[in-house]
Amino acid sequence: MGVTRFPRAWYFHRFYDFQPDLNTSNPRVQAEILKIMGFWIQLGVSGFRMDAVPFVISSKGAKVRKPVEQYDMLRSLREFLQWREGDAIILAEANVLPETDMEYFGRDGDRMHMMFNFQVNQHLFYALASADCHPLAKALNATKPRPATAQWGLFLRNHDELDLGRLTKAQRDVVFKAFGPEKDMQLYDRGIRRRLAPMLGGDRRRLELAYSLMCTLPGTPVIRYGDEIAMGDDLSLPERNCARTPMQWSTEPHAGFTESDKPCLPIIDKGPYGYEHVNVAKQRRDANSMLNWTERIIRMRKEVPEVGWGDFKVIATRDPAVLIVRYDWRNNSVLFVHNLDEKPREITFSAGLSNDAGKLLVNLLSEDQSQANERGKHTLVLEPYGYRWYRVGGLD
Repeated sequence: MGVTRFPRAWYFHRFYDFQPDLNTSNPRVQAEILKIMGFWIQLGVSGFRMDAVPFVISSKGAKVRKPVEQYDMLRSLREFLQWREGDAIILAEANVLPETDMEYFGRDGDRMHMMFNFQVNQHLFYALASADCHPLAKALNATKPRPATAQWGLFLRNHDELDLGRLTKAQRDVVFKAFGPEKDMQLYDRGIRRRLAPMLGGDRRRLELAYSLMCTLPGTPVIRYGDEIAMGDDLSLPERNCARTPMQWSTEPHAGFTESDKPCLPIIDKGPYGYEHVNVAKQRRDANSMLNWTERIIRMRKEVPEVGWGDFKVIATRDPAVLIVRYDWRNNSVLFVHNLDEKPREITFSAGLSNDAGKLLVNLLSEDQSQANERGKHTLVLEPYGYRWYRVGGLD
């Protein structure tokens, strides 16, 4: 609870003491939220990102001792949105446990269209740090249930810190050591406030591996601005602002972001991530740049609808560093292999399909293919941080 400069004047706050909380239990407040949504829908937005959903929908008031989530509020927001704009969506930020997911999606798919998958995100970073995919596979299976009309948002970084609160302390320490060893890289004792590229040491192999995983795990990839060109961060800025610096468009003043003499936050202008080295204009002219690679991988992702629509199965391997996931949809299958270790790996596996359906694996990213042996087993040699995208057999 915060206090204003006026005597006996108080307000509730959930996060910062200078940030009064809205009483979303009040019908008049709910009505005002719908008005604001209507205003932006009329201007043509395609949807909304709903921040901190569990706190927005919790009951509030001076007499509330134990807040209760008001899930019907989510249905009301969706109904209004669909009435005004049928193809618009709400993407929810709800860092909740898997057993609560369906309360936010709605068991009939009538609440949130999409949710960020924090459970998978945190275990993905543990897998990247430890080269152990087993906890990630468990997180994928734990978040598998969802309505057919809903979808997960798969992400690597966002505009806040990388939250590791769902990991065990031992797992969290592994991620801290790998990606945020210095105290000023960490936040709230449970997160890392860096951008992805500096976390991975600017290693192009590891960046491609991370983006490949984001594009091939169950859900819809959500890319943060600047990650497509591997932007860096400014740890001299306080808290989350270090990863919120302006987009680096070109070598023009203020990286082409603004003509103002004073941007909202300083431009990164020093070191290997300075805007003169890392910017959109420069990477557009380089066929092998991070930007052009990202554009190519997005185009290929659009050619494998099985990831968004199909059912998935994590294929067991004897190597914890290798993750294999197969998707099946409308008699078609795709299969993705990732090596999360810094050392090369040789693996033998079966595609797991009946008859001869899994004997041929056609590489979607290069010209080669894999043919199974007489026992139906494929043998692959993966380079450090290597990845493969395969279509199983041909298109049906």
